Amino acid sequence: MKQGQYLAFIYAYTRVNGWPPAEADLQRFFEVTPPTAHQMVLILERNGWIRRTPGAARSVEVLVAPERLPVLR
Repeated sequence: MKQGQYLAFIYAYTRVNGWPPAEADLQRFFEVTPPTAHQMVLILERNGWIRRTPGAARSVEVLVAPERLPVLR
């Protein structure tokens, strides 16, 4: 499931760097276009799997327990 991979990436990126990824980081890692990365963020938010602070950069927070995330591939 692609959504799970995005969640796993956001979680891992945040743990390693100490701050969440920007959408540009998602684009680079998954090799997708800006609209594709943005659409996935919207889907994850709509499903209640992440939370963002409106108007704040790098504000993505994963709401799924780490043990429920898939292995990042």
